[in-house]
Amino acid sequence: MRGDFDARAEVLIVGGSLGGCAAALACASLGVKTLLVVEPGRWLGGQLTAQAVPPDEHRYIETQGCTRRYRQLRDAIRDFYRRYYPLTAAARAEPYLNPGGGWVSPLCCEPRVAKTVLESMLMYPQMRGDLTVAQLSLHALDTDGDFVRGALFYDPNRSATLFVEARYILDATDTGELLPKAKVEYVTGAESHWETGEPHAKPEPQPANMQAFTWCFAMGYDPEGDYVGTKPRGYDFWKAFRPPFWPAPFLSWLDVNPITLEPRRLSLFGEDGTPAMFRYRQVVDPSLYPPALAPQAVTIVNWPQNDYFLGNLYPPADEEPANPNAAPSAYGFTLSEIPGASTSHESAAYELSECLLYWLQTEAPRPDGGTGYPGLHLRPDITGTDRSESCRMAQQVYVRESRRIRARFTVLEQHVSAECRAGETLAERFPDSVGVGYYRIDLHPSTGGDNYIDIPTLPFQLPLGALIPVRMRNLLPACKNIGTTHITNGCYRLHPVEWNIGESAGLLAAFCTLRRTEPHQVYETPALLEEYQNLLRSQGIQLEWDL
Repeated sequence: MRGDFDARAEVLIVGGSLGGCAAALACASLGVKTLLVVEPGRWLGGQLTAQAVPPDEHRYIETQGCTRRYRQLRDAIRDFYRRYYPLTAAARAEPYLNPGGGWVSPLCCEPRVAKTVLESMLMYPQMRGDLTVAQLSLHALDTDGDFVRGALFYDPNRSATLFVEARYILDATDTGELLPKAKVEYVTGAESHWETGEPHAKPEPQPANMQAFTWCFAMGYDPEGDYVGTKPRGYDFWKAFRPPFWPAPFLSWLDVNPITLEPRRLSLFGEDGTPAMFRYRQVVDPSLYPPALAPQAVTIVNWPQNDYFLGNLYPPADEEPANPNAAPSAYGFTLSEIPGASTSHESAAYELSECLLYWLQTEAPRPDGGTGYPGLHLRPDITGTDRSESCRMAQQVYVRESRRIRARFTVLEQHVSAECRAGETLAERFPDSVGVGYYRIDLHPSTGGDNYIDIPTLPFQLPLGALIPVRMRNLLPACKNIGTTHITNGCYRLHPVEWNIGESAGLLAAFCTLRRTEPHQVYETPALLEEYQNLLRSQGIQLEWDL
């Protein structure tokens, strides 16, 4: 396989996700020539930036439970606000400054600020010549048995194809896009109980049963304004839609508690004592500024009401490369019956978010007895889509569940669930740990008709075996595509863990390049594993919890 032009890198990272950025920083830190390929026109940073999702983190995050570089990212975001924003003296002095004041995270920030900080972190290795960042579109992989020679891209700047040969290739895409292209063994959807033994697994495998995805958007509120536009064409469909497990129509203030599954009432601003959804993922907090300089509050809408689960982003593993939009959903709809799904379920998810905004502006019940908040409006400048006519929400749909490699070791519910490990304070200890994480098993409603599955976990480790494909020698996962199950993906998919996955995968590729060894040999050889883990520790990666 050859392109119009050829290039070479020691490590090729495909995908500008959060894991991809962490992998690039890690590889370049060891002087290994690295190429990071980002989709044209897309911000670096994946779920933190292009997908507009403030970081979901655990309660220990300010003191432990993440890598040193991830902590540098968090500290730099706070310092950016302190340095360039006119905060009050009290806000600037707050050591754990939450720039947006949202209650989902201690660090709710604007996506564009996170993007600026990430780009700044990547500048030095680019200046040194150890890292190149390129905007290219992936076309194909050149695979020979258990080895991937390189990748063929389309370069829009030259209107030509580019073939990149590489010693190691990292899949840092949010959907595991490289896995079918490289003929890597992988899994999608829900595994069966007979295969994994997980208490919450399905009786039979359901490869097409995947978590909801969400097209987030930034939203401001002007109490005196009227921003109501044309009613979206799918509005009547979504206004009437009610999943069988939902207590009310989807577009309403009634949803379910993810843990108890009991009906729960919400509100926009919490005037009646119910959870205030505007503050949930708020990323601009006027209270942090002097009154004369206070900006308008802005929130990110990533709510139950715009979770999309009528179809998938990609085909299930047993149907590649079939059309993911062809089969009827578990809710009885074909793609042609879902308004807005002109080409894909992804486009239908965009229209669902448009319909939610229109409902909020026009029909959402208010505590004063009225309906609608016409002053609500999109803030595409916050998401970097203010100049786009085709998209004024996030640049990219928020992906919760990826294709996952069949790995040398698969993390199961039994390894991390508090219910399965009663009386213990930590999850299963893995001698081959390459990092740590902590989050509930948080599965959103699925395309297979499941309601929330929300299970407490214990602080856990990231085993190296989950990063090693069963057969492929030089392709590594660097995002949500590691050896987890449908169940455990729910706690390994969040920001700090995805970053740790990418960073550890990047260091593994660099380590193997410098030591002239291969990932499976590191996994199988105690002396190499010890050397690699010592490298991780020296790079500031926490391998064990201190609790």
